[in-house]
Amino acid sequence: MKRHKIIIFILAIVWPQLVNAEWVSREESIMGTIIRVELWHDQKEQANQAIQAVIDEMHRIDHLMSPYKPDSELSIINKLAAKQAVVISDELFNLIQRSIQFSKRTQGAFDITFASVGSLYDYRKKIKPEPSERLSKLPAINYRHIKIDPTKKTIAFSQKDVQIDLGGIAKGYAVDRAITLLTDRGIASAIITAGGDSRILGDKKGRPWMVGIRDPRNKQALIAALPMTDAAISTSGDYERYFESDGIRYHHIISPNTGESVHSIRSVTVLGTDTTTTDALSTSVFVLGQIKGMKLIESIPEVETIIIDQAGIMYYSKGLQKNLH
Repeated sequence: MKRHKIIIFILAIVWPQLVNAEWVSREESIMGTIIRVELWHDQKEQANQAIQAVIDEMHRIDHLMSPYKPDSELSIINKLAAKQAVVISDELFNLIQRSIQFSKRTQGAFDITFASVGSLYDYRKKIKPEPSERLSKLPAINYRHIKIDPTKKTIAFSQKDVQIDLGGIAKGYAVDRAITLLTDRGIASAIITAGGDSRILGDKKGRPWMVGIRDPRNKQALIAALPMTDAAISTSGDYERYFESDGIRYHHIISPNTGESVHSIRSVTVLGTDTTTTDALSTSVFVLGQIKGMKLIESIPEVETIIIDQAGIMYYSKGLQKNLH
């Protein structure tokens, strides 16, 4: 009789947790894209609190790093840094410093000063700069124009017309920050997606998460679905922000060498351990092209890539090729 009482007592404690345990998800438009959070928690209320913390963090980073908000720290830099050294937050300083490191690693393929010309495009209004305007601003694209002082935590531009945009790394960084928040709350199974950037925490209750890569020319179709656990994945494509004029596709991935959209590739997907890295590398590979881009990926441990060129041909890095056979 005592044994039955003990069992009933244990069930009374465990049962409410089992009832409340479930997957909880939410979507919201932030940073110019759709943010999606899905996670597992024993208590729905705590799950919703964790998701709200992620949403709040995404908004905070957007207010810090958006080039479209006139009062953001990034916008203030763009207004003043060509005239004087600007003291900035440690967080923004560290991400700009890391961006410069990617620029050096990719021989300038990744360059946040692309905005010096990139800001002249308006993809919603289908506006592109005149060739003379583009060429006049082109010398301002060069990450070496960014002068940072690690001691004073300042940034300055050594040339006029320089503008920076963290669009090739900020969303990946935001996803990483959000994953850290979930980990700190004891959450072990989750996925956070910000546009083309996703980070997976743990597995999906004993199974891998399936992450799809969309067909660059058919938004309703997938060209691949990858099983993933505790990993990051980023896709850069010529279909994300673009317009077409006179048979030419003008999209947001700008070559630092020309100030024009890159046309040799349709999409690049990079897999790794953190989305700050995969975000920056997917942009870099897109700019470099299939041959140089693949060479870059093969030189970096723990990253893989899938490249789709303009003919629709898919290329896989060596690590993925081994898994396919």
